[in-house]
Amino acid sequence: MEQLRRTMMFVPGANAAMLRDAPLYGADAIMFDLEDAVSLKEKDTARVLVYQALKTFDYTAVETVVRINGLDTVGHEDIEAMVIAGVNVIRLPKTETAQDIIAVEAIIGEMEVKYGIPLGTVKMMAAIESAEGVLNAREIAKASDRLIGIALGAEDYVTNMKTRRFPDGQELFFARSTILHAARAAGIAAVDTVYADVENTAGFQAEVRLIKQLGFDGKSVINPRQIPLVNQIYEPTAKEIQQAKEVIWAIQEAEAKGAGVIAVDGKMVDKPIVERAERVIALAKAAKLISEEDV
Repeated sequence: MEQLRRTMMFVPGANAAMLRDAPLYGADAIMFDLEDAVSLKEKDTARVLVYQALKTFDYTAVETVVRINGLDTVGHEDIEAMVIAGVNVIRLPKTETAQDIIAVEAIIGEMEVKYGIPLGTVKMMAAIESAEGVLNAREIAKASDRLIGIALGAEDYVTNMKTRRFPDGQELFFARSTILHAARAAGIAAVDTVYADVENTAGFQAEVRLIKQLGFDGKSVINPRQIPLVNQIYEPTAKEIQQAKEVIWAIQEAEAKGAGVIAVDGKMVDKPIVERAERVIALAKAAKLISEEDV
């Protein structure tokens, strides 16, 4: 079953209360931030807090991601602590080249060997936040088998492009499209950037509808109130669910009969239709619109 990443909730690594409560938010993934959300003097404290949280609290219902600092600062120490703690995914900020991924992958592998962890256990994610990163997105997305997704970091990106965020999002269209195509070519997830104006619910919902239409797997969020809004927009309709069920049932019937041809309502069912149906079912189950026994 595909890992859903509709929402990836940013949690500051130095905020002990949020670390404790993170599993309650209802996000598909929790991203503990050791980078921009933490001041220089709190870097070591945040690393220890996140390490202890991963060791202490029950995060089994969510995917755990840690955004480390760059390797030019304390990123190496971040990686070692998070690998020992058992994080699912390490997210590299400000990724500009495939070599950035290769360098972090080497350290993760070194730490897995050092601490007796099966090689390949810890996955990776890349945040693309500059013109250089966007133009190299395809190479970045294919740089490692550990890579499960790439994400757009819009604030640094628009600054690099000498512009700012606008309500219609046109300044991000090329970056979003490029990152999305790179992710799809590599067979990994594409996660959209945060929407910082927490009070502008209508604007946030409009942006989520746009990124869903483009094909993003989900969105990074900075406030728990944004999570149900994203999930609601990603919910399939009753009609979509019924059509998906009929496709899955037709596949099951064809397999039971040993038939090579699958049809629904007299129409042939090919691979793209099957893949879309499977994603609809996954989204419906995640939203608790159907149960495991329904399909």
